[in-house]
Amino acid sequence: AMKIKRILNPVAQENTYILENESASLVIDPGSNTSSILAKLEAIAKPVAAILMTHTHYDHIMSVEAVRQAYNHPPVYVAEAEKDWLMNPVHNLSGLPRHDDMEDVIVNPADYYFDFIKDYNIGNFQFKVVPTPGHSIGGVSFIFEKEETVFSGDALFKEAVGRWDLPTGNHDQLLSSIQDQLFTLPNHYRVFPGHGWDTTIGHEKIFNPHFS
Repeated sequence: AMKIKRILNPVAQENTYILENESASLVIDPGSNTSSILAKLEAIAKPVAAILMTHTHYDHIMSVEAVRQAYNHPPVYVAEAEKDWLMNPVHNLSGLPRHDDMEDVIVNPADYYFDFIKDYNIGNFQFKVVPTPGHSIGGVSFIFEKEETVFSGDALFKEAVGRWDLPTGNHDQLLSSIQDQLFTLPNHYRVFPGHGWDTTIGHEKIFNPHFS
C-alpha cells in the first residue's frame, strides 16, 4: 500500500508530499524545508523514482536540486507550459521585488514534460496527470486511481481555491479546471493540496464557497 507523508515548509506554508511504496519513493513539490525533506527520504531509505511538480512557483521547487543531488538525479517532471520558469526567478516569482529578502530560486531544466494522455507507472506508482491551470498556466493535478487520491497543487484547497491574480492566472479557467478535471472524480477521493489540509472531492462540491 502507498503511504503519504506531508512536510509543511516554512516558506509560504507549502506542502511537500513524499509517497512511499514497497520499492521506491516519489517526491511532489519539494519546498523550502530541505533538511526535513532529506531526513524523511533518508528514513524511508528507498530510491527516489521521480520528482513531480504540480507547478513551478518558487515555494514548490526550492528543494528540487537538493533532492536531485542526494538521490542520484531522479527524473524531474513538469508541465511544458512552465518549463522555463524553473530557471527564471521572475517567472517563478522568487525574483520579484517583494521577495528581496530571499535568494532567487533557480532550478536546472526538467527531464520530462507531462503527457496528459499517458498512464504513468514510475517506480510502481501508477497515476494520471490532468491539466488544472488557472492558478498558473502549467498547473496540473495527479490522480492515483488505485489509492483513490488526488494531489491538486494550488488549484483546489480545502474550502478554497488557488489565487488567480498572479501572472498567467485566470479565475474562469481555474474554476473550469476544477469542475472538469477534479469534480468529475468520485466523491470519496481524498484531495491533498499544495497548501492547507487535505479534504475530499465530495466535501468540496458541497462546502467550497467558489462552487455553489
